[in-house]
Amino acid sequence: MMNKIYCTLLASLIGIGSAQAQEFGKTFPEQNTQSKFYTVSGERHGQSFFKKHEFPEVEYTAGETLTFDIYHSPDVMYHWYRLWAEQYPDITELYEVARSFEGRPILQMTITNKKTGKHTNKPAAFFEGGRHGGEVTASEAVLWLTKYLLDNYGKDPEITHLIDTKTIYVRPQNNPDGTNMYLFSEQRNRSTVRPFDVDGDGLYDEDPEEDLNGDGIIHMMRKKALTPEEKEKANYIIDPRDPKKRLMKRVLDGKGDYLMYTEGIDNDGDGRFNEDGIGGLDLHRNYPENWRPNTREDATGRGYTQFGAGEYPLSEIETRATFLWLIKHPNISVVNSLDTRVPMHLRPPSTSSSAESMFEKDRKIYEYYDSLGMSITGYPWAGDVYETYSTRGGTNRLTGDPLKPNPLFGHGPDFGYFYYGAVWYGDELWNNGAMKDYDGDGVLDDYDALRWDDEENGSKGFKVWEKFMHPQLGEVEIGGFHPKFFSQNGPPWQLEGWIKKQSLFNVAMAMDLPELIMEDPIVQKIGNEYEITIKWKNVGKLPVALDQAKRVKIVQEDRVMLEFDKELTKGHEKAIVQISEPSLYDKTIYAGYTEAGEEKEVKFRVKVNQKDPVKAKVKLLSTRGGYLEQEVTLQ
Repeated sequence: MMNKIYCTLLASLIGIGSAQAQEFGKTFPEQNTQSKFYTVSGERHGQSFFKKHEFPEVEYTAGETLTFDIYHSPDVMYHWYRLWAEQYPDITELYEVARSFEGRPILQMTITNKKTGKHTNKPAAFFEGGRHGGEVTASEAVLWLTKYLLDNYGKDPEITHLIDTKTIYVRPQNNPDGTNMYLFSEQRNRSTVRPFDVDGDGLYDEDPEEDLNGDGIIHMMRKKALTPEEKEKANYIIDPRDPKKRLMKRVLDGKGDYLMYTEGIDNDGDGRFNEDGIGGLDLHRNYPENWRPNTREDATGRGYTQFGAGEYPLSEIETRATFLWLIKHPNISVVNSLDTRVPMHLRPPSTSSSAESMFEKDRKIYEYYDSLGMSITGYPWAGDVYETYSTRGGTNRLTGDPLKPNPLFGHGPDFGYFYYGAVWYGDELWNNGAMKDYDGDGVLDDYDALRWDDEENGSKGFKVWEKFMHPQLGEVEIGGFHPKFFSQNGPPWQLEGWIKKQSLFNVAMAMDLPELIMEDPIVQKIGNEYEITIKWKNVGKLPVALDQAKRVKIVQEDRVMLEFDKELTKGHEKAIVQISEPSLYDKTIYAGYTEAGEEKEVKFRVKVNQKDPVKAKVKLLSTRGGYLEQEVTLQ
């Protein structure tokens, strides 16, 4: 009791929610207003503290209203989730699923009408954002979706029906460590902030990026090649399409005039810049399906490896939290775990073609959602990782060679389909500002982004090159696209348009969840027995199990049971109530898997050895179709 009082008191003193003060008053760096520095946890060989920086594109303190013309810090998001949990107690439940590497709460909300049944007794969908700390648009999409569902419950008939009959699980921040570092400092990273030796030199995080010019943003550095050694490596030229000479174009080594680096210095003296920054593991390469070891860890040197894979599958707390939640909630049929930067509806397979590795029926379901998604969002691409994503550009812009399918290992969508048997997307929002093909070359690239930035965005997305005297390289120029709020995420005024369309696609998939409707049981007296007929139909657009789900046994087949008071069925052949059909000992009818639109019918035969009427419960159990029951009287 004292611990709880102490935590609550500390929470009030430092102005944070009680859920974030559970570790006896631990204040995270983003909440410590007295400190000018952001410190990252974990033992590493490089710098662990960075000057705090707040971006004008981000709201750091919750206002009275929630708008989507600005990004929101994780604490602001959590503020709204706690408020919604108070405002909508009949249809929401907010809880902590895990603590991150640094100890932050990972919150999740369940949305369903509690009066119509338990959340686990209904077909479900799961939507997650923030797995990659810097891809904050993804988290905003989950936040927008949550608000949209809650705002429209009781007003929009379709949303009301969805929440009455289904369950929606939403997790806006699966990696709050990475997101907070991204939003409160100049630092960036792929996923978790846990120290990791990216370059294999035995040192952890010893070579991070540095904000050399003090503007709070890590831009690019371009250096004119002067020495023979530099000219041999130079692989950039000024793109002739841009008369202002801002845009750089990649060419083959030795054919360029410039060398390009991310802003910073070579801390470990290995000739590479910023190659081993904070963290380095990738939560989207850490799933067990088709997992491969990290780069350099294949003993033969001839096998496949995967950068950022982690020490072993599910080695990272944040991935493990998602995995365990899903495995313990097999009622989930639809998942979208959102990322940013490529406007694409991205799905499995990631290591083989759809035709060779997916059941045909499942593949057609995915292809339907590919098409539906593009019609809602306008994304130019939809399809699998292995073929569609890898070859979407047609040719390698540097070499001119045709692009080939390329595998990706330990990927969430592959786990989602092959291991979990669900419709799982890993959709990517935003397009780096390349809104239209200005030069008509058939490719949306950085030139198109630069033109759009000039004509529609007030040239706010590109920093004009400025000279800087680098302590190791000599004279360089610092500039280029804003990495956080132009390249990786869009300008705030673009935010709502993207997250709204993505969320409406997610809602459309949730609307298609399987939905079993059971008719009133029909009872007929036949001789000295009763025949009970149970009929049901799947009125949803998805089956209760993909064929892959059947193969891996993530779902059980639909079952129907007739439950009487236990006293009535005691005594075997002397029992007052005897179920003669089915003849199986467990008296359960195994009904297979109910397809979309399919109607099914089963019959029980029951003998009652008394004149008084008896009551029973008819139970229909479907792993992903839900749980239904009705009462029937035999008289």
